[in-house]
Amino acid sequence: YFNAFTRALVDPNDTSYREGFQVLGEYDIPFARISITGYWPIPEWNLYLNDKERYFEILDDVVKSAEENNVGLIPSFFWAGFAVPDVVGEPVNRWGDPDSQVHAFMKNYVREVVTRYKDSPAIWGWEFGNEYNLPADLPNADEWRPPVIPELGTPTFRTDEDELTHEDIRTAFTVFANEVRKYDPDRIIISGNSIPRPSEWHQEQYLTWEQDTEEQFKEMLQKDNPDPMDTISVHIYDEQEQRFSRTVQVEELINKLVHISKQMKKPLFVGEFGASESLGHEVAKQRFERFLNAIVNERVPLAAVWVFDLANQPENTIRGDNNRVYQLERIQQVNATLHGR
Repeated sequence: YFNAFTRALVDPNDTSYREGFQVLGEYDIPFARISITGYWPIPEWNLYLNDKERYFEILDDVVKSAEENNVGLIPSFFWAGFAVPDVVGEPVNRWGDPDSQVHAFMKNYVREVVTRYKDSPAIWGWEFGNEYNLPADLPNADEWRPPVIPELGTPTFRTDEDELTHEDIRTAFTVFANEVRKYDPDRIIISGNSIPRPSEWHQEQYLTWEQDTEEQFKEMLQKDNPDPMDTISVHIYDEQEQRFSRTVQVEELINKLVHISKQMKKPLFVGEFGASESLGHEVAKQRFERFLNAIVNERVPLAAVWVFDLANQPENTIRGDNNRVYQLERIQQVNATLHGR
């Protein structure tokens, strides 16, 4: 439920998340992954920076709405990798510098949020951000720097200092997780990463797109979900992939991920999976069912479909009143079966 809270950062009078959590509760959806900070510096960080009391009043109500409908929450703190650096006026690679303003801001925000909500029964865990591994060590990183849209609060230009490395993100993940653990000794901590790119090990080592071996894939999963993070985070959308220098079906991939997570003693969180209506409704339905079956058959501990009630992604949005409501129905059935109901 990506923008359950952030919609209210754009319009503080928008309380549609209340109805949304009610729908999720009616379908016995046990938890939702939500963003709790703005994607763009302007306008979505304005309320926190200028009226922190009102900001937390709204977030309080989001958490309360989830509690009232028995829906758990996994708050994702820093969804867009460029947002906090842009807010504090530093380049994006300062995520790799523990002495930076980016880290000072991050630590303060973590303290405010975790101490405020750590006793809520709705909170299932804490996630750093969204898919920070994907832009790390890109061979063509100069072509994929963060956007430049000054009216939304970004700088007027980007440089190579706005490119991330795996070392940067691991530093950020480790500091974040240690900060969370200061205030909450129990809940899971999640990187928010996608599944490693097929060439991620080679990107870090040699800045090439050469495909990784299975051992190198395992190594990247371990390094990019560093202690005290205690889960393995992946996002999966493809029925089959070209990796390990061959074609790998999603069932085999999820099997490998579960096996690796057990070896690491860190449960697997498939933080995103799904199938777009752009494929056609029947094809999307078949692909969703294939993903769901693979997740259930391999006993993945925790998984979240993309995405509930996201208006700007009509091809992906799932609502109680649209033609993708079958996904809520199937998830309800699967959860009931898993829990012996």
